[in-house]
Amino acid sequence: VVAAMAAERALAMATCTAPVNIAVIKYWGKRDTDLILPINSSLSVTLHQDQLKTTTTAAASRDFTEDRLWLNGKEADVGNPRVQACLREVRRLARKRRGGNEDVATLSLSYKIHIASENNFPTAAGLASSAAGYACLVSALARLYGVEEELSEVARQGSGSACRSMFGGFVQWQRGERPDGTDSLALQVAPETHWPELRVLVLVVSGDKKPVGSTAGMQTSVETSPLLKHRAEVVVPERLAQMMRHIRERDFEGFGQLAMRDSNQFHATCLDTFPPIFYLTDLSRHIIALAHRYNAHHGHTKVAYTFDAGPNAVIFALADTVAEFVEVVRRSFPPATNGDQFVRGLPVGSAALSQELVAAVVTEPVPGAVQYILHTKPGPGPQLVDDPSQHLLGADGLPRSRA
Repeated sequence: VVAAMAAERALAMATCTAPVNIAVIKYWGKRDTDLILPINSSLSVTLHQDQLKTTTTAAASRDFTEDRLWLNGKEADVGNPRVQACLREVRRLARKRRGGNEDVATLSLSYKIHIASENNFPTAAGLASSAAGYACLVSALARLYGVEEELSEVARQGSGSACRSMFGGFVQWQRGERPDGTDSLALQVAPETHWPELRVLVLVVSGDKKPVGSTAGMQTSVETSPLLKHRAEVVVPERLAQMMRHIRERDFEGFGQLAMRDSNQFHATCLDTFPPIFYLTDLSRHIIALAHRYNAHHGHTKVAYTFDAGPNAVIFALADTVAEFVEVVRRSFPPATNGDQFVRGLPVGSAALSQELVAAVVTEPVPGAVQYILHTKPGPGPQLVDDPSQHLLGADGLPRSRA
C-alpha cells in the first residue's frame, strides 16, 4: 500500500474552471503596482461559465525538471512575475497551513509544477480573460496544495480584477486601507440566484488585442488625469453604495442608468489621460446611441451598456427584453455571413418589431459591424472539475492533444 501511495503521489493534479466578470463600477488605477492595490473600490457581475470560462489544470511531480506553462495549447513564459506571485503566495499559504511539518501524505512544495490553461473565448479581446485566467490559476493551485484560505487576495496579485472572479453573482472588490494589501479583497454582495431575470448580451465587435493594455493604460491615467483622481476620491464611494442598493432591490432602472454613467466616466478618464487613450470606437459609440434611442422609445431603461478597456459592448437587460433588443441589434448591424451563428450562448426567442420602433431606433444600418452576440447571465464562482477526462494535462504531465 505504501509503495502504491508513493507511486500515486508521483503526479498530483487538480483542474478548475473560473468565470469572467464585468465591472459595473469600474476599477482603473493602482496605488501600489507591485501588490496591485486599487485607487478605488469596484463592483462587478460574474458571468456564467457555460458561456465564458477558463479551465486550468495544475500538476506537480517529483519527476518534473522545471516549472512549465501552456496557454491555449502554446507554451508560455512561466517566469511571468504575476504567475510567479500567485505560485509563491499559494505555496506560502500551504507552508503556513502545514505549520512547517511536511507530512508524508502532503504534496512536496519543492516539486516543479506544470500548468495548462484554456479559454473558451478570445484572449485579450476586452473580454476580461486575465481575470478568469488568474482566478482559475489560483483556484487550481489552491486545490493542488490543499489551501482553503481567503484566496481573492492571492488572485488580486495576478490581475486586479481576478479577485472579483473568485466569487459568483455580484461582487465588490474593497479598496482597503492597509499598505500591505491584506484588506484589499473581494466580497460577494449577492449570489447569482439573487436576480434570476438579469441577462447579459456581449456584442463582440472585434476579437483583436486592445491598442493599449490595461496595465500600462491605467498607470498613465493615474499619473496624468485629474478627473481620475476626482472619480476615485469623490464619485466612486457614493456610486458604490448606490449600486449595492440597486442590486439588493433588483432595481433595473437604477442599476442600468448607473452602469452606463460609470462606464462613460471611466472612458472620460481615458480621454483625460495624457496622451489620451481611446478604447471606444465609432462602432462602440454607435451602440451607445442605439441603446439610448431604444430606451427613449420605451420611456425607461430597458437596456444598459458598459464597456471595459476595449470596444466590445456588454449590455444588461431583463429576460423579457432580450428577444426584442437582439432583433434591434440584428437590424442595426445585419450579419455579413454568419446569420445562423450571429447569436450564441443561451437561446433567444424571436421578436416582431413594430414600425414605430424600427423608425425611431434603427437609423442607418452598418452591415457586418457586430461579429456576434453572446447571450449569457450571472453565474457562480470557480468550480472544481472532478471528471479526470477533463484534465488538460495527461499522465505524463504534458498537454493532452485536444481532439
